Amino acid sequence: MVMKIEKKIIEFKIVKPEEKLTNVTVKSLKKEKLHQQMSENIKRPESLIGETYKIKPPNAEHALYVTINDIILNEGTEHEVRRPFEIFLSSKNIEHFQWTIALTLIISAVFRKGGDITFLVEELRSVFDPNGGYLKRGGKYIPSLVSEIGDVIEKHLKKINMLPAGDLDESQKLFIAAKREELDKRQQPSNDATTNFPPESQLCTKCNTKAMINMDNCLTCLNCGYSKCG
Repeated sequence: MVMKIEKKIIEFKIVKPEEKLTNVTVKSLKKEKLHQQMSENIKRPESLIGETYKIKPPNAEHALYVTINDIILNEGTEHEVRRPFEIFLSSKNIEHFQWTIALTLIISAVFRKGGDITFLVEELRSVFDPNGGYLKRGGKYIPSLVSEIGDVIEKHLKKINMLPAGDLDESQKLFIAAKREELDKRQQPSNDATTNFPPESQLCTKCNTKAMINMDNCLTCLNCGYSKCG
């Protein structure tokens, strides 16, 4: 029997003579396709959607741009999900060339492997620059440029719902607002352009932001609400 193929062939499977493609097998293959998971067998489409993030350390002359492209799996079905497929790191600083290419290849390979890729965030954040880190605008301490790439990946994974947003609840927001208002009544705002917190603030061990102050004889973070008094 001759069959005319109208659509472009995107995948195939060789069936051995002793194997019979029963109706049950056909149904299971269709079901498997509907529940497609990220794996190395997924072929790259001609176009992908993505986001580009800018990293500009205060002590660097050039910015680093991080582009993460995503693939849509099970598009148009109730199982539709967006998953990262590849990452690109680019900068005018040629000193970064070798390690940015290496990270591009390794992280992209982990993305395409599928499964739980959220471990990348903590692994990259654990990298410390021997020359010291830097403070971002807002007072958050960044131990290295690689660590901030981890922050960018975390931000992107939250955006595509692979990680929980982790926003403060209403009670925490009200608590922080009350503490800030109380502080404003005690002293003048800081003149430091790089931070919204008092200059005597200490580094918070939870959010890595220089925003912990002594309130009611207890160190309290004005950024995330963490308190050493519980």
